[in-house]
Amino acid sequence: MDNVDLNLLATLDVLLDEGSVVGAAKRLQLSASAMSRALARLREATGDPLLVRAGRGLVPTPRALELRGRVRQVVIDAEAVLRPALKLDLQSLTRTFAIRSTEGFTETFGPELIARVSAEAPLVQLSFLAKQDKDSAPLRDGRVDLETGVIAQAMGPEIRALGLFRDRFVGVVRRGHRLSKGRMTPERYAAARHVVVERRGLRAAMVDDVLERKGLARHVVATVGGFGPAIALARNSDIVATVPEKHTAGLCEGMHRFKLPVAVDDFTISLFWHPRLDADPAHRWLRSLVRDVCRSAG
Repeated sequence: MDNVDLNLLATLDVLLDEGSVVGAAKRLQLSASAMSRALARLREATGDPLLVRAGRGLVPTPRALELRGRVRQVVIDAEAVLRPALKLDLQSLTRTFAIRSTEGFTETFGPELIARVSAEAPLVQLSFLAKQDKDSAPLRDGRVDLETGVIAQAMGPEIRALGLFRDRFVGVVRRGHRLSKGRMTPERYAAARHVVVERRGLRAAMVDDVLERKGLARHVVATVGGFGPAIALARNSDIVATVPEKHTAGLCEGMHRFKLPVAVDDFTISLFWHPRLDADPAHRWLRSLVRDVCRSAG
């Protein structure tokens, strides 16, 4: 280890995160020339260019992409080792946590989570943000502390995940709807008037895939951007909404829910966070609360 400068690991982490010598220099409070020299040393140490010119910017090499998640974790672990261990005082903890989730998750699990947080840490606030896509940028740049949803390929490889519960799609109609009576068949289900949630990466498309293999297709009369609007339309009309059962339980009270007449795989709702918060005591406390609230509700 005599010839290894471990400070280069932190420099490499920032360079890969910024993708810019100038941006990395500003974050580390170094001159651009000093950062360029550091990049040259990193290239020599790794035997790879790491960042190469593409137009006016820099892009990572395959080796740099391979190293990014590993380097980030090494730096986090090193900081945790060298940071004094502080006892978490929940009664005096003053912090706002941003949680990005669907409206169904917020309404179903939010009340109990808020009650638990208020009882244990009365000065902590929760900010629930609407989830429109599966982009993990808000987690990476610190705008979001926690996120819920289904694991997707679009997420960064460094994002941490914890399974909360298994869920499945069900049909939802208003009380007294004709589909609330009688035997449900694929034909009856497909022929009904449907509202479909269209959102990038949404797994509800699996329902249509299964129906197509049976030579059927849903009679779609409306599309919306989330489960909340879909359930609201179904509550006040003869439209059918197909939604995750547990994930939207708080939105479906007073409605008739039925098992889909086709075999669609269950899926796991998970909790996501960035590894920079892995060892943070307050964040670990909140993660455990979310896990406990979701699992007790299941």
